[in-house]
Amino acid sequence: MRDFCNLGYAEGCARLPKERVWDSVRFGARTVNKGDGTRDCIQIRYVCERGHRPVECGILEFDVAEQRWERAHCDSRVQRMAECFVESHMAKRRGSEGPHAAAS
Repeated sequence: MRDFCNLGYAEGCARLPKERVWDSVRFGARTVNKGDGTRDCIQIRYVCERGHRPVECGILEFDVAEQRWERAHCDSRVQRMAECFVESHMAKRRGSEGPHAAAS
């Protein structure tokens, strides 16, 4: 398992389904202001790949103030990965604000 399932594409992994739509899903994020001055939205760009090529891509949106998805993915597996990605992104954001950010 260490040689085939941990790093990059898992082509040699016996647990990998032969029939699958994607080999990999990648995420990137940016925080944008929705325009009303108070609401932040995290835009998640995703790319689903098969054979090292894009098969599907798009943008998902998470409203930070409301703690809800404005635009979710229709596939529950990709959506769950996006939810984990947002949690990690928000934790990193909180960590980068530092201990003195709340005092300012």
